[in-house]
Amino acid sequence: MKKISLLLLLFLALNNYAQKGEGGMWMPNTIKQVESDMQNMGLKITADDIWNNEKPSIKDAVVQLGNGCTAEIMSDKALVFTNHHCGYDAIQKLSTIEHNYLEDGFWANSFKEELPAPGLTVTFIDDIIDVTDQVLKGVTDNMPAKERQSVIDKNIARINKNTPQDRFHNIRIKPFFKGNKYFMIKRTTFRDIRLVGTPPASIGKFGGDTDNWMWPRHTIDFSIFRIYANKDNQPADYSPDNQPYKPKKFFKISLEDLKPNDFTMVIGFPGRTTEYLTSYAVKQKQDLRDPAHVAVREISLGIMDKNMAKDNAVKLKLASKHASLANYWKFWIGESQGLKKFKAVEAKQKFEQEFTKRINQNPELKAKYGQVLPRLKELYAQLEPYAVVQDYASEIFGRNIDLAQIAMIAGMLEKQSQQRGDTFYKMIKDRYKAYLEKNVLKDFDPKTDQEIFAALIDFYTKKVPADFVSPELKEALTKQTPKELAKKLYSQSMLVSKEGIEKLFSAPTAKEFAKMLNNDPAYKILNAQQKWIDEKISTPVAKINEEINNLMGKYIKAQMLVFPDKLFYPDANFTMRVAYGKIKGFEPRDAVYYKPFSHLYGAIEKYKPNDPEFDLPKKLIELYEKHDYGRYANKKDGTLVTDFLATNHITGGNSGSPILNARGEHIGLAFDGIWEGVMEDVYYRPEIARSIHVTDHAVLFIIDKFANCQHIMKELTIVDHSNDSKPEKPKKAEKKRKKFLGIF
Repeated sequence: MKKISLLLLLFLALNNYAQKGEGGMWMPNTIKQVESDMQNMGLKITADDIWNNEKPSIKDAVVQLGNGCTAEIMSDKALVFTNHHCGYDAIQKLSTIEHNYLEDGFWANSFKEELPAPGLTVTFIDDIIDVTDQVLKGVTDNMPAKERQSVIDKNIARINKNTPQDRFHNIRIKPFFKGNKYFMIKRTTFRDIRLVGTPPASIGKFGGDTDNWMWPRHTIDFSIFRIYANKDNQPADYSPDNQPYKPKKFFKISLEDLKPNDFTMVIGFPGRTTEYLTSYAVKQKQDLRDPAHVAVREISLGIMDKNMAKDNAVKLKLASKHASLANYWKFWIGESQGLKKFKAVEAKQKFEQEFTKRINQNPELKAKYGQVLPRLKELYAQLEPYAVVQDYASEIFGRNIDLAQIAMIAGMLEKQSQQRGDTFYKMIKDRYKAYLEKNVLKDFDPKTDQEIFAALIDFYTKKVPADFVSPELKEALTKQTPKELAKKLYSQSMLVSKEGIEKLFSAPTAKEFAKMLNNDPAYKILNAQQKWIDEKISTPVAKINEEINNLMGKYIKAQMLVFPDKLFYPDANFTMRVAYGKIKGFEPRDAVYYKPFSHLYGAIEKYKPNDPEFDLPKKLIELYEKHDYGRYANKKDGTLVTDFLATNHITGGNSGSPILNARGEHIGLAFDGIWEGVMEDVYYRPEIARSIHVTDHAVLFIIDKFANCQHIMKELTIVDHSNDSKPEKPKKAEKKRKKFLGIF
């Protein structure tokens, strides 16, 4: 009877994990479980309006953009809104020195003027189905981790095989709660996506790295694309004959004034959270691992900044990579500081003490889960000597040095071709080359990369124990400095030039490809170091992590049993989630209060002519001078609200997500979080969690008044439930502020 009761309790815990409470990242297909709480906070629609497979619902208007952002459908002709930084890569690829859409912006005034964005995709979620029983069929609690995963992999492979799929319609089976639940996500992907409009970077990226993660923000962070389909309204590759897709659902835009404590809801694809980590893991992250990532990127970004400032062509080439590196460089700084400030380790330790106490009070639970935490503590102690070295190595050889990435990708082709022969090599080599061109070579500047190589090799060999440096790299550095080694390799390697890579990938056979590659001096050094990392770091770390992951599944399962009243929702894993909250300010420290709204006049206060981060277009300044905000001005005081804070829990991947009001109407786009709260991915605290959103008032102001792009405006459905009163003139306070600050 005790065993039956325990199993029943576990079943109820796993199937009713969505407890009431503000915040969280809820799966949309389970949103009914928090519907009453959302409505108590102000929601005026139902869970069925959010997720419904029987009729169009809000989930049908939210899409995944590429593999890393969220976007939404804003018209019956599949106009798509997302962030400027989400469209950044596509906009960069379409830009040239003569037509620099990043710097100058772009606005299509007809369908014919819209620009195809090669490689960009938009993915709809058709359904989410619980397949836990099928995936865990044959799995037992006492199975070793490898055997358990092998059974799961076979079951997933069977489901994939038995589910109809094609290039445009496919499924993903994802684990939740560290493998205690599994859901099948059915998806439809569109591949003909075109750029419709984007403001210049001085608007869409205003504030740059300085303002990133900071409040107040004045960035009007948006870009606009369109989904195209074939004559049958189905996904298709690009064709001039394709037509705008006819969506099931699109959002209306509300121009009602935003107010503190208004209900807000974000729907998107948050990437990764790790809120169930132990105190041992959190301590390593805050003290060792985050600082390791920061240290490496600081070196790379410093070199890139210097070279980008000297040459506009280099600036354009490196823009996307720089933005990507800088984003999480700053994030990791804030995360480490936040975890320390809010005593996350101590809070986790207190929770673990209570967990252990409750486990020990139940003999059956103690027998089953009593050694989980002690063993996790041992494993993290074993992991510690490798942790920082692994982070240094992954950052340096896998992310920051482009030559190392080129060598790694070429090496993967060589290895696979050795195993599978010439036929495979001839069939696959062009795909590898295309991947290189799309993901590495587009941002590759050999001169800058050479400097980064020299600096990071010097850093790595001085920071890590000698055991983690390959004999080949050691030998090379006995004869020359890192700077001299870099100069030699970049002058001799075929991997640093377009001509050299063309020659390598034109090799007619796998044998000739391998011969050329293995004779390359840069490849010899980098390949030897990568093999050394695999042997000395990756192999032992993988073994430790395998046991950690297996035990974490048991730890989460046990938490659900002993804390029946605790709030549980699955960690983010790039699946669709709903987060609800309110518009709200924040007190980050004594005597400091962040108001929930920022305004265009705040951008003017920051304005610095010709500054790469704080310049503004002349026309925007003229509109401000005239206070010509049109119907997008705040009705109470005539100001233009640019951004706002809300308590919704978001993370990377949520960028571009729609933020909706109580009626499910669009009021803005999520694009950032505050620096003081970025540690919420690891240690979520509702009282400090604040997401940053650009208002639709500001977005429409730019489209309509700044760009005069009526091609876009005529498609949008705009509603306003407030009184149809004309905006008042700006408050005297704003005029006095302008005079006091000496603006213009």
